[in-house]
Amino acid sequence: MIKFNSAPSYFWLNAWVLANIIELSTQHFCDRFVDYKIDPGHRLYDQMTQAARSIRANIAEGSGRHETSLETEMRLTDVARASSHELMGDYLNFMMRHSLTAWNSDDNRFLSVINLRLDNPEYGNNFISDAMSHISRQLSRFDCFLKHGSASDAANCMVVLCLKINSMLTSMLLTQLSDFKQQGGFAENLTQERIEARREVAASSGAPACPKCGRPMLRRMQKKGQMQGREFWGCSDYPNCNGLRNIDDNQA
Repeated sequence: MIKFNSAPSYFWLNAWVLANIIELSTQHFCDRFVDYKIDPGHRLYDQMTQAARSIRANIAEGSGRHETSLETEMRLTDVARASSHELMGDYLNFMMRHSLTAWNSDDNRFLSVINLRLDNPEYGNNFISDAMSHISRQLSRFDCFLKHGSASDAANCMVVLCLKINSMLTSMLLTQLSDFKQQGGFAENLTQERIEARREVAASSGAPACPKCGRPMLRRMQKKGQMQGREFWGCSDYPNCNGLRNIDDNQA
C-alpha cells in the first residue's frame, strides 16, 4: 500500500491558500450576482471562475516543477499573476457596470482586507482534510464581505484580494528569478551535466589535451561550410576556450 506522509510543498504557501479562497469566493460571487440577465450566454461566469482556477492551478503546478525546471516554475507563476489581473479586471467591470463605488485605499474595509495575515497551516497525516479545513477557516475571516455583504462589498473585497495575491506572486517571481540566476535553468544544468560526463569519458580514453588550457578535448564535427562533416578535436571547455587540434594529431 502506498502511504503519503507529508503534504505537497505548495500546501504550505500562503499564496496557494489565498488562491483557493479567491477561487471559492469567485464561484460564490458568480452564483449570487452573475445571473442570466447580465450573462445570458454564461460566458462571464465561465471566464471569471476559470481565471480564478488558473491562479490556484498554476501556483500548484509551478511549485511542483521547482526541483526540475525553474524556468517552468517562473512561467507558471507569471501565468498565475496574469490571471489575477484578468480576474480583477472582471470585478472592476462588474462594479462599473452596476455603478458601484470602489473602496479608497485608506478605507478601513480596504485596510482590513489588505492587511489581514493568514494563519500558518498545521497539517498532520490527514493533510488533505487538514488543508480543506484550513482554507475554510481562512475564507470565513472574509465572510462579512463575501458571504453576508452586498454585491458592492463582495466585489470590492475580491478586488483587494486580487491585489493581495498579485503582490504575493510578484514576490515569489522575484525569488524564483534570484534562484534561477544562482542555479541556472533545467536545460542549462542538463547541458552542464552532459559536458562534464563527456569530459570524464575523454580524460579516461586518452583524448589529447587542449593546446590552450590543457583540458581534455572532445571529438567534434564541423556542421557547415566547405569543411562540413570534417571531424576535429575541440576543447571540452568551449565556449570559454576555443582550442582546436586536427583529428590526426597524436600529441597529448
